[in-house]
Amino acid sequence: MLQISELADGQQYPTGALYVVATPIGNAADITVRALHVLGLVDRIAAEDTRNTAQLLARYGIAKPLIAVHEHNERSAAERVIEHLRSGERLACVSDAGTPGISDPGARLVDAVRAAGFPVIPLPGASAVVTALSAAGAWVAGFTFVGFLPAKPKQRAAQLRTLANHRMALVFYEAPHRIVETTRALAEVLGGDRQLLIARELTKLHESLHRCTLAEGPTWLEGDANRQRGEFVLVVEGAPELEEADDAHDALLATLLEELSVKSAARIASTLTGASRNMLYDRALRLSKQQEEE
Repeated sequence: MLQISELADGQQYPTGALYVVATPIGNAADITVRALHVLGLVDRIAAEDTRNTAQLLARYGIAKPLIAVHEHNERSAAERVIEHLRSGERLACVSDAGTPGISDPGARLVDAVRAAGFPVIPLPGASAVVTALSAAGAWVAGFTFVGFLPAKPKQRAAQLRTLANHRMALVFYEAPHRIVETTRALAEVLGGDRQLLIARELTKLHESLHRCTLAEGPTWLEGDANRQRGEFVLVVEGAPELEEADDAHDALLATLLEELSVKSAARIASTLTGASRNMLYDRALRLSKQQEEE
């Protein structure tokens, strides 16, 4: 019988390539077989925090030279990585937890490596975003990942206002010391009736998932100090679809009807607004008749 490790051993792993490797977001058992194989194969590893990565690798019995690549040195560290790639080495890129480049260092390194002409090979694995979404439910049909909101209230509110009418679910990351404040800001700007999933300490010992409305979120969090501990993913229901008034596009249709046929006016108005062409045709026909009667 084919051993699981052989599934990874039998694949191609080109030299002079950067391997973007997802690592566990909490539970060390969530590492993939291919990730373990690549981490053991590469010549060195670019890590967000070399101390954290060294401890993680030790749990798997892996020891490799590490290069610190964090948000403050990512551009300069990329030059070192590229030098090693030029010499034909394989390098892995990891963050402290989850998938590099998703609210973690890694994106600028990927840009630099690709611009230098070297391949970037992603290894899928743990992601706090996808983990939370998988347990959210059918009310999340599509989503937009926002990540961390600004810490300052005015900047945070300004960004939330730009998202207030967004139809897809919104996914945020938040730290424990701001979780109540952020959840309250979400309710104030987006409205308290929307569904909210509070996912805390995903895959860890004290993991919890709680679904409520945005209005109920701050009260639930404040009901027990333990609920405010750990790292959070917040999934917020998208903006409700508002029914448009029958005459919502009359001004546009009236202008178009001055130069175009009813059919053409309805087609262009539908393209510009996204509204139903049949509905706009019926409305344009009514307006056209009114204009003729006048």
